[in-house]
Amino acid sequence: MKLLPGFASLLLLGGSTVSAQEAHEHHHMAPTTPASEPTESASSHVAPAPPSQPMPAMSAKQMIDVMGMDDAARYGKFMVDQAEVHDGAFSWDLDAWYGNDFDKLWLKSEGAQGDDEDTFAVDVSWNHVFSRWWSVQTGIRHDEREGEPSTALLLGLQGLAPQWFEIDARLYVDEHGGISVHTEVDYDLLLTQRWVLQPDLKLSANDRTDISRGAGSGLSEMELGLRLRYEVRREIAPYIGVRWMRNFGATADLVRAAGRDDNEVQALAGLRFWF
Repeated sequence: MKLLPGFASLLLLGGSTVSAQEAHEHHHMAPTTPASEPTESASSHVAPAPPSQPMPAMSAKQMIDVMGMDDAARYGKFMVDQAEVHDGAFSWDLDAWYGNDFDKLWLKSEGAQGDDEDTFAVDVSWNHVFSRWWSVQTGIRHDEREGEPSTALLLGLQGLAPQWFEIDARLYVDEHGGISVHTEVDYDLLLTQRWVLQPDLKLSANDRTDISRGAGSGLSEMELGLRLRYEVRREIAPYIGVRWMRNFGATADLVRAAGRDDNEVQALAGLRFWF
């Protein structure tokens, strides 16, 4: 479907509902030239002649075909938001989905592999848009930390908050009845049309201590990151950055007992891409 330039296309094209991530990307692509300063091509543009005859009456199906606006059309996306190296370890955070404007099959995976890290998690869920900017997710999660597998039910909420903050909050209930909550907030600050600074905050909390998985009760982990990327194209962007990780309470005790640092700062470099 061809989109009108700028953010207005999200609101005017047939009332089609789009995901928060897609909305943010179209906001990113919006032209920055002020309306009071038309470009050379705009000022020299000559409007086409009006149609010689009115549009005939059309059925809903014919209108959808002519305008290219089918809310039920299926499409997909694969996006690696983070694929990075830091202190001899490799970590990733990716999303993939397939579906229509309202309902999608969503896959999310994150993890890290290195001398002091061995984690892997994958969420498979159904994503349903219930408002213009927000969607709810239900599904399952398989998680492996230090070789200890765990399966949980998930309930998630993701969307675009005012001022273009992207929110992804997920609640998990594992097979033993344990509850954990993971929340991520990030924001894209456009320095230029190609340079983007992205701060992000991740928080994790648990309702109980699980020694086998190194997780304590209460607020367990916080990660604050700052990444500067250069978009060679919209679809591919190398980046550098730094992240600060801090464990709290019983989780910090378990981390120190395992011989690891519960408060560290890491430099990183990575690649972001999607198709």
